Amino acid sequence: MNETHVPVRGEDEPEQLREQFRQLLRYRWLIGGGVGIGLLAGAWLGVTGADSYAATTDIVLRAPTSDPFAPTLSGDKALNMGSERQTALSRSVAQGAAKQLGMSADEVDQLQSGLQVTNPPQTLVLHFTYNASDPKEAARRANALTASYIDMRKDQWESVRDSMLKSLQDQLNPVAKQNDELSRQIKQLPDGSAADSAYAVQANLLNRITDLRSKITSLKALDMTPGNVIRNATAPSSSDGPGLPLSLGLGGLVGVGLGLLGAWVRLVFDPAPRSAGDVARAVRGPVLGALPRGSAGTLVVGHTDSRAAEEYRSIAFRLAYDERFADRRRLLVVAPRGSMGSSVAVAVNLAASFAETGKNVLLVEADLRTPSLSERLDVSVASRPRWSRTGEHAEGEWPSRGQLLFDAGESGSFGLVPGERVRNVPRALTSARTTRLIAEADDPDATVVVVAPPVLAYADALALVDRVDGVLIVCDPRTVHRADLMRIRELIVGAGGTVLGAVTHTDSKRGRTPAARRGSRRRAPKSQPAPTPEPSKTPDPERHFDGDGSDTVALRTVRSGDR
Repeated sequence: MNETHVPVRGEDEPEQLREQFRQLLRYRWLIGGGVGIGLLAGAWLGVTGADSYAATTDIVLRAPTSDPFAPTLSGDKALNMGSERQTALSRSVAQGAAKQLGMSADEVDQLQSGLQVTNPPQTLVLHFTYNASDPKEAARRANALTASYIDMRKDQWESVRDSMLKSLQDQLNPVAKQNDELSRQIKQLPDGSAADSAYAVQANLLNRITDLRSKITSLKALDMTPGNVIRNATAPSSSDGPGLPLSLGLGGLVGVGLGLLGAWVRLVFDPAPRSAGDVARAVRGPVLGALPRGSAGTLVVGHTDSRAAEEYRSIAFRLAYDERFADRRRLLVVAPRGSMGSSVAVAVNLAASFAETGKNVLLVEADLRTPSLSERLDVSVASRPRWSRTGEHAEGEWPSRGQLLFDAGESGSFGLVPGERVRNVPRALTSARTTRLIAEADDPDATVVVVAPPVLAYADALALVDRVDGVLIVCDPRTVHRADLMRIRELIVGAGGTVLGAVTHTDSKRGRTPAARRGSRRRAPKSQPAPTPEPSKTPDPERHFDGDGSDTVALRTVRSGDR
């Protein structure tokens, strides 16, 4: 097996898009919720829009002028269309229309709420649109608002003109009076320099009077019409809404977009691995197998020909051809956190798979805190392989001389070193006896599989990584975080170990706690063997530890320590 654990797919963009779409489909509830919201919004829009009718009028605005055909006139410079639009939407226009319609002052806000005024770009046109539940009432109110706007703008222009006329007239009256007095004085003056000076002053006054009268005449000649109505409102024949079918279609499309957006956001911020590629990138190793749902808690190799059994065999073969594992075949199986159920199941099935290939397999339970593997497995008293026996044994040490043999059905059998409660777990795991036990895999036909407690719960597994050839991480992608997998790899590499890969599974009992699962195992069928009895009690007739001189080929004796 080469060192490239994560395949490079940078050039395969269609495959990446398909993978991302499959990941988005994991959040079907978000997509379905978005579609539901969109359909509800579309239905509401279709129902409410069915009773809404829009009547429209158009006005072409113009500035006051005395010669509308003058070539120098520029209406877009004389008028600010933004200000005109705000004026049309003002409360003053609504109040004028309310008076024309005979509405009370309390109904002005209601009248104003149904009005919309727009200005098409590059035009001097104001487009009045009024929405009401009755088509005739919509047309009547649109025309009233248009007339109110025209009247108000005309009154405003005329008010400005009247004020300017008054100002000019106020300037003209004293000048005209002064001119009349100067004319009477000139008639009484004899000819000479005094008369010439009086005539010069009178000429200036006459020029001033002429200028003021010209301005007054120009203002009186102005056409104060603010604009012309080019389209009057008529009762619409159909509602303004898009209709219920179209609203539902648009709502569904918008809902799909919202759902995909929500699923994408959830996908981005999801701490769990989204795919096998995420797991491989986190542990920097290949995903050796993906177990079917619910198959991580049972022994299937050697008993059934199910898909799970073939998956375990495939994992075993991939490990066997990995050059980092093939020489000495010492494997450590761990889980990130939580229960050991999944890692124990993978270890047992891999041991059975290796036994099928003719290897002498030894399964070591390195759980010295809550050991339970011997209680779960159906161990027998048949003689075990000589190569799995350890040397001398001192009282209270682990592993003890007692080793069991597990029958894996058609796969054969393999040795089992069960875990035992010890007072000092780190000392037991780092002892020379444990090292010699794991070193049994140096035999060409031997394989040792060690299962240890979760890495992020205890440091027990880290005490063993330097004595095995590789570590196999067993995880449920739905319950583990990418940060946890990266942390596990850092711990294993920092302790001198190598991550061979990962095995993913989907627990069918995800909602149950580890304590509940342990309780269910203890309430297993009666065919499972009972726990190992205490030394002070009568030994279990169905289980004994061989290799210590207490048994022969046809005769079994009771050890002196058990009397």
